[in-house]
Amino acid sequence: MIRGVAPAGQSRHLALRLLPGEDLREAVEEAFSAEPETAGFVAAAIGSLSAARIRPAGRNDALMLAEPLEIVSLSGTLSPDGAHLHIAVADARGTMTGGHLLPGCAIRTTAEIVIALLTDLRFSRPQDPATGYNELVID
Repeated sequence: MIRGVAPAGQSRHLALRLLPGEDLREAVEEAFSAEPETAGFVAAAIGSLSAARIRPAGRNDALMLAEPLEIVSLSGTLSPDGAHLHIAVADARGTMTGGHLLPGCAIRTTAEIVIALLTDLRFSRPQDPATGYNELVID
């Protein structure tokens, strides 16, 4: 286990309201990169999408959903090296689909996102030789 502790009160929050047509992942990454902190996470997210590009577990290719979707969950970490974000969406039947959030998720009506910015930690994502992926390092 790798662990980092941020003292209580050593964070601030950034609230976003995304508009129709904006790309969810790009907007979250742009908002984070405009701030001075080097560690963050998605604290809350609700909203709707008109389309979603998701990479489910065990797949190397993207799944494209082109229909009205509700954001049921969005979570992940943010670093200067990029974001690691997972999303779950539900269609009109209530069927849920989830996986890695990729660019190409267009906001349908709105999305309300709260990002927690950690002032005393630094996140980075170098390649981990054990997994072959860019994994979280906490400083």
